[in-house]
Amino acid sequence: MAIRVLLLAAALLALSSSHGAIASDPSLLQDFCVADKMSQVRVNGLPCKAAKDVVVEDFFFSGLHMPGNTTNKQGSAVTAVNVAQIGGLNTLGVSLVRIDYATNGLNPPHTHPRSTEILTVLEGSLEVGFVTSNPDNKHFTKVLNKGDVFVFPKGLVHYQFNRGTTHAIAIAALSSQNPGVITMANAVFGAKPSISDDVIAKAFQVEKNTVDWIQAQF
Repeated sequence: MAIRVLLLAAALLALSSSHGAIASDPSLLQDFCVADKMSQVRVNGLPCKAAKDVVVEDFFFSGLHMPGNTTNKQGSAVTAVNVAQIGGLNTLGVSLVRIDYATNGLNPPHTHPRSTEILTVLEGSLEVGFVTSNPDNKHFTKVLNKGDVFVFPKGLVHYQFNRGTTHAIAIAALSSQNPGVITMANAVFGAKPSISDDVIAKAFQVEKNTVDWIQAQF
């Protein structure tokens, strides 16, 4: 009996470890691995800079106190701080963004294929939501105010919209050094080369001239 219990415990540990590996970036095997952005080596991530060349600035970024430019069609701006900005994030499995929203500003429906997101409202209020995968496509939505926190599960389509009368600011942490972003409208209607309007018209059950008009906006 004791052996069976031990084997079951070992199996559960292995299963949980394998799920942990899938759920986030791979664990680091040293104190740090500052990204060598000049290297020609291609790996799943970025190669390490030689330890002797690492400096304190490799772990530093300044700029999140600066508001993003929201004078665009969406009325929002995302300031990213990932491995592209801080080489020292390489292999650490985290990053963050500042998001600014004008009145009626929208961070449009999108997904982070490699990351869960946890968002905190710093100023203003936001309507946020995410949609579960097929076949249910259940919509979870809530209005957040200053100091409120909301989680968007990894890979699910989500958005934020400022219905308030003033600008809004949020900070979001992500569980990947390079979470990626796929904006639904951009991917479908702004693909280069374009997705056939026959395909999009059938997928969205609209006329081809409607598809052509929307594609022209991108």
